[in-house]
Amino acid sequence: MDACGERFVIVSGDARAEVDEIGGGLAGFAQGGRVRVEPHPPTARPPKGSGAVLAPWPNRVRDGRWSDRGTGYRLALTEPDAGNAIHGLFRHVPWTLTDRGGDHVVLTAVAPVQPGWPQPVRLTVTYLVGAGGLTVETAAENLGSAPVPFGLGFHPYLRVGDVPTDELELTLAARTALPARDRLPDGPATALERPFSSTPLAGLELDDTFGGCAPGHDDELVRHRVAVPDGGGTELWAEPAFGWVQVFTPADFPRQGPDGAVVASRAVAVEPMTCPPDALNSRTDLIELVPGEVQVLRWGVCATG
Repeated sequence: MDACGERFVIVSGDARAEVDEIGGGLAGFAQGGRVRVEPHPPTARPPKGSGAVLAPWPNRVRDGRWSDRGTGYRLALTEPDAGNAIHGLFRHVPWTLTDRGGDHVVLTAVAPVQPGWPQPVRLTVTYLVGAGGLTVETAAENLGSAPVPFGLGFHPYLRVGDVPTDELELTLAARTALPARDRLPDGPATALERPFSSTPLAGLELDDTFGGCAPGHDDELVRHRVAVPDGGGTELWAEPAFGWVQVFTPADFPRQGPDGAVVASRAVAVEPMTCPPDALNSRTDLIELVPGEVQVLRWGVCATG
């Protein structure tokens, strides 16, 4: 295994996904002849969190400090310039292949007890492609001797083929926004003044957290979408446990063009999360992992229109 690990490719019909061994993250997804999730080249550190699995907490922990049941902990500051611990403990470790077929791959990894983290947590992530698109199922298990708080997120950048990001419209299932300072909560969530409903991305610079994500009428899933004005688009769906979403629109995502050259491009990450930033401190929507119990959470991506 080299520093970048293996790249697993799964295919079913017109759906094709790639998954990284290092980090266990999604390295691209296409359906219906169009790219739906930004790919990235094999690299030991995918750019801007591309495709990453975010656990046992997504987003950030302020100063890396948190406490549980009267015990204080200090995590490594993996966003040192801002003084935060960011995106969990699984992003840069090798995952173990436990099952593989033409249309699916199953990977597992353990975050062991370490400075700042008191119980071992095992994740098993299944990536499956089919006529309905991509489904990602995560099973989280506490291998330790005491309960531990847990949050999960993923970091896909959505695309609609070669349509530039600034020509897309964004729709979110969110109902609230979380005020932020230095990209961390700075007050309680407040009602969105204007929902994201076919909102043009042109001119929007976002690195913001939105909550209150809930299924619509006569539906069982949370749904976010990027689309072109004529209606064709890419949808990210998630189970209701993913009540939060981070939207990030960097101007310098390294995208590979048809000629193979890499150019800095606008991109849009739509990151489903089970809890908001700094949830290890606020305790908002944390999942309690009890030893011997397995929490299963699902989300996916598909073509629309």
